[in-house]
Amino acid sequence: METVRKLMRSIGLKTELYHKRTAKYSSYKGTVGKVADNLLQQHFDEERPYHVLHTDITEYVLTNGKKVYISPVVDEASLEILACTASYSPDMELVLGMLDELETKLPAYSHPVIHSDQGSQYQSPTYQARLEEMELVQSMSRKGNCHDNAPGETIFNLMKRERLNRVRLYSLEEVQQELKDYIYWFNNIRRSNKLNYTTPVKYRDRVMATI
Repeated sequence: METVRKLMRSIGLKTELYHKRTAKYSSYKGTVGKVADNLLQQHFDEERPYHVLHTDITEYVLTNGKKVYISPVVDEASLEILACTASYSPDMELVLGMLDELETKLPAYSHPVIHSDQGSQYQSPTYQARLEEMELVQSMSRKGNCHDNAPGETIFNLMKRERLNRVRLYSLEEVQQELKDYIYWFNNIRRSNKLNYTTPVKYRDRVMATI
């Protein structure tokens, strides 16, 4: 957790315990498909948007006890949350929906690395075929090592701390609306120390204008 704490401090945050309604979801079921190499090796120093992305699946428990699963993807350089889907089931539709949304956000010329854990969804031939179709390069953390996906973990922790853990939600539709509102605020209004006190969208636009 120390790597995650350092990254959270770098964007001006204190680490706190998770609320009982959010939890780290583990979809690891052993080697059930192809495990990609860990291309990042904890070198989280990318400054160019659309070059390295991080994704994961996290679990949220509604006030009525029902579980919702959330699949966001974040740009390592800009911290922009590029896509996010939510579902009652952590199935392939959840992650494929995330990729469909991501595809609409990526410039046509970009072929970023997309990093995840070794969850069964990410080992799936269906998921990997979709990455190939989108010309994305797959990278995976070592088994059971959350530090290898620390930038993603950091942003996903924020999503929980700053929004989901502060409200009572009773349905998937309510979660989806909260996520939509939070992501707009996070990308366009919230400033980050890591980005020299600018927002993810402003950072992205400034850097892309120089490329």
